[in-house]
Amino acid sequence: MLTSGLQHVAAMYAGVVAPPLIVGAAVGLSGTELTFLTGASLFTAGLATFLQTLGIWKIGAKLPFVNGVTFAGVAPMLAIVDTTENKADALPVIFGAIIVAGLLGFAAAPFFSRLVRFFPPVVTGSVITLIGVSLLPVAFGWAQGPNPAAKDYGSTTYLSLAGITLVVVLLLRRFTRGFLKQVAVLVGLVLGTLIAIPFGVTDFSPVQEADIVGFPSPFHFGAPQFALAAIISMCVVMLVSMTESTADMLALGEIVERPADEKTIAAGLRADTLGSAISPLFNGFMCSAFAQNIGLVAMTRIRSRFVVAAGGGFLVLMGLSPVAASLISVVPRPVLGGAGVVLFGSVAASGIQTLVKAGLEKDNNVLIVAVSLAVGIIPITKPDFYHAFPETAQIILDSGISTGCVAAVLLNVVFNHLGRGRDADEVTAPMEPGKEISGSASAKAAHVH
Repeated sequence: MLTSGLQHVAAMYAGVVAPPLIVGAAVGLSGTELTFLTGASLFTAGLATFLQTLGIWKIGAKLPFVNGVTFAGVAPMLAIVDTTENKADALPVIFGAIIVAGLLGFAAAPFFSRLVRFFPPVVTGSVITLIGVSLLPVAFGWAQGPNPAAKDYGSTTYLSLAGITLVVVLLLRRFTRGFLKQVAVLVGLVLGTLIAIPFGVTDFSPVQEADIVGFPSPFHFGAPQFALAAIISMCVVMLVSMTESTADMLALGEIVERPADEKTIAAGLRADTLGSAISPLFNGFMCSAFAQNIGLVAMTRIRSRFVVAAGGGFLVLMGLSPVAASLISVVPRPVLGGAGVVLFGSVAASGIQTLVKAGLEKDNNVLIVAVSLAVGIIPITKPDFYHAFPETAQIILDSGISTGCVAAVLLNVVFNHLGRGRDADEVTAPMEPGKEISGSASAKAAHVH
């Protein structure tokens, strides 16, 4: 359980630390303060993961779901930094906006979750596929190196390290059994890091410079401030985050064969939003589900939520011990990229498996999949496609998962619900003779007017 939990941490670590590093650098924080902000993000990600996996009352989907800092908030947070005259006030303004957005999202969670009826297999399959496809460029970017501005970015050394890591993971998955097979990604990351040492790619300085113990003291950067423009901006991000989390819960529910119903999604969204509201108290940012860890669940077939809760425990410990947090940061980006190809590709493959059950022999469903995938891939293939739109709109449009999800839902309503009465069963593949309708969310969604 501990090693599998650590594997989840390794898969999502880069995604957790990137936003605080980017925002902290924009604010002008010192190296020590940047380390503090990163540790705070790890600590709050662990708390949010506990909420999601273990649950309290009606809070938490109780699925093997990792929560961490959402990247959707980076652009609007940088905009807040740019528009704040005194940079010392930027983080308090951001934290205040996140607290309000989190509380409003928590109140809206049960209403937002009712959208699950509009997520039959033709929709969920499209969205899950988009999640995987949208994440793959992240892995490719990691494989090219740590700094896009560097001359050696995309060099044969970096790409070779990524390729070696990928091959190691594939060989372990093919020729080993039991425990070693389940932790193939973790072993691949360790071996890839060791292989990278002679090439001078592995940097151990973070370990040498980090403190042994450090607690993210509440309101370290000042009491939260509440600015209307910042609050509106972060509320938009919260809606995007809730949309992506809903799609992620549906994806994970299919993978673990426990389809996420309306109740599960509402509980999961409560965990996301409450975790986001609590995070700023400890100097953390908005939290959301991490799609890359869904790929890890799909590949390893380890479905226990307690394994992911163990990963949350590691995140909390890392937040309390900067030197422990720095150990994961030693893994070179190209090594992470090699492992990411397997993880993120597994998510896309899971989406394709769901689409197989969606009844693609029907023209309507083919159109839904075709258009929603095309809309979702736009931000990946043409990142500047929506540059003429207002900045607030770009926050939503630049998320291929969100736009593809909205397109799939709307098209499904138009083609398979409006004016069809009770023949909405065209949404899903036909049932076998004599079989009753499944109680899963997907089957229920397919037979709702």
